[in-house]
Amino acid sequence: MSFRRDRFGDLVRRQLDLFAEDESTLLQEADEAERAYDGADRDEAEEAYGDFQLVLESVAERLEEVRDTYARTLDDGAAAAYEQAFDRAARKRFPRVRI
Repeated sequence: MSFRRDRFGDLVRRQLDLFAEDESTLLQEADEAERAYDGADRDEAEEAYGDFQLVLESVAERLEEVRDTYARTLDDGAAAAYEQAFDRAARKRFPRVRI
């Protein structure tokens, strides 16, 4: 039964690899925003954190677009399983992003 449990694993890994390549600029922007927040003075920390969160939200939205676009091609049962597999893998690969 391990095949059924991880039936979307290879597909999701490839999708996330492509996402990382296609969205490398956005992911780099997230890294830079996090560094800016980490290095911000107390007076600037709140704004830097807000900027960091906005970039992470953009990453999450793009990941959700990838997920939802493919999920629409599946029947309801398969779509739910795929979405769970995608979300689990995305959280593992991009732990800062809430999806």
